[in-house]
Amino acid sequence: MRDMIGALVVLALVVLAAGGLSHSCTFAPTGPTVDASRLPTVDASAELARLAPDSSFPLRVPALPEGWRANAVDRTSLPAGGRVVSTGFLTPDGRYLRLQQGDASEEAMLRAEAGDGPAPAQGTVDVDGQRWVAYTGQRGEPIWITDVGGVRMLVTGSGSEADLRTLAGAAVRGEVVAPGR
Repeated sequence: MRDMIGALVVLALVVLAAGGLSHSCTFAPTGPTVDASRLPTVDASAELARLAPDSSFPLRVPALPEGWRANAVDRTSLPAGGRVVSTGFLTPDGRYLRLQQGDASEEAMLRAEAGDGPAPAQGTVDVDGQRWVAYTGQRGEPIWITDVGGVRMLVTGSGSEADLRTLAGAAVRGEVVAPGR
């Protein structure tokens, strides 16, 4: 038994030393951290322009303040019907927010984002004169949905209310990239 415990102690020390030397693990007593500089960056304007010709709805390119950066753009067909184009953003303080634009119904977009249980509306939020219907997702994150020029938009994420307002306002004011262009 003593030899087995000794072998396990030596093995644990080797694993800790290898992890520490390769910088593949860290000790963070306050919780996990994300190094935003290591996350991918995409040119949202170029990606949205690339997706526009195959979309049945116009896309908007949000002009966000300095320090915000897009890290993902993709197109998805929803199980309940309709298509959405999602753009993920990182705020200057490392929070993640997502903008979805699509031709799906509000219920379909909400179900895809919040899960199967119908989430009751929490009220409305006014951002620069545009009314957004507010919901809460499964992880407690806010979900705001509105219609702009025949396109349904959804914003959600782990950012503050100020971050959501910034993204929502920038999305509504964003440059329109027409479908089929």
